[in-house]
Amino acid sequence: QHWSADRDSCCAVVLQRQIAVEASTASVVAKCPRVASSHRSMRLLAPLAAACSVLQPIRYGVAGVRRLTMDASASASTGDSLLQPEAVALGYSSVLERCQAAAAAAGVETGPRLVAVSKTKPLELLQAAYDAGCRDFGENYAQELLEKGPAMPEDVCWRFIGHLQSNKAKALVEGVPNLVCVETVDSEKLARKLHSACESVGRDSPLGIMVQVNTSGEDSKSGVAPLEGALALCRFVTQECPKLHLDGLMTIGAVGDVSAFDVLAQTRDLVANELAIDSSELELSMGMSSDFEDAIKAGSTSVRVGSSIFGARSYPNNKSA
Repeated sequence: QHWSADRDSCCAVVLQRQIAVEASTASVVAKCPRVASSHRSMRLLAPLAAACSVLQPIRYGVAGVRRLTMDASASASTGDSLLQPEAVALGYSSVLERCQAAAAAAGVETGPRLVAVSKTKPLELLQAAYDAGCRDFGENYAQELLEKGPAMPEDVCWRFIGHLQSNKAKALVEGVPNLVCVETVDSEKLARKLHSACESVGRDSPLGIMVQVNTSGEDSKSGVAPLEGALALCRFVTQECPKLHLDGLMTIGAVGDVSAFDVLAQTRDLVANELAIDSSELELSMGMSSDFEDAIKAGSTSVRVGSSIFGARSYPNNKSA
């Protein structure tokens, strides 16, 4: 009887905080000390975890929880936000499950692409996500992608998701053969540079690109204006850049404002109609750690998740795109 309250509390923590995903094992232990000290507690939590589809974190048992807790505590004390490889693998698996659940709730048969945003993270953690089944990785900095690309398996699909300076387009296309998409094209100049780079390196297949749309109107965000602004750039890419393929549209909305998803969907419909493209052929890259489930419900076909997989980001050096 005395365990009923703690059991319910633990269940809530598992559901709400996603202990492996959010690296919050320290918080779990703080709320329910018996989790780390009682084998009986693990037996009680197991059926709850199974029902909630989060059995993987529990399988590590008491020793695993203690180890992850100590790792998290040590990271917090040193200011290092890195997770351990085991937590990254569990985080990726859990986010993937949440994507599939959100897609099912929205009546979508196929879940969205899950892009693991790995900027500033070491190769060890990328490899952990890869071993867990991840093949799509997103990087924000050209130099970092040029360094990581050759060090990861060749079947990784790299997606550039940061602001790209046009003078670095050729280096990126040449240095990362398995670059599948640049999601942040926001000008004709950048589109031309990427097209020329593909021509000069003799790329066999067109490079996928997405037009970035500034759905929030914030000065701090890159991207073309919704609707007509996006249409003009999409038309330029399809008519003037045969070495590029228009994969779809991408946005980074304002924090907490899910209306950005509807704006991007409306823009996609306009572009598809005006360019005589089936709307299903234009992807919507929208949704990050804090709102990817809402984005999926709004029609996202590709979500970009970083901190829920790899932990909070650290910026040891001032990087440039």
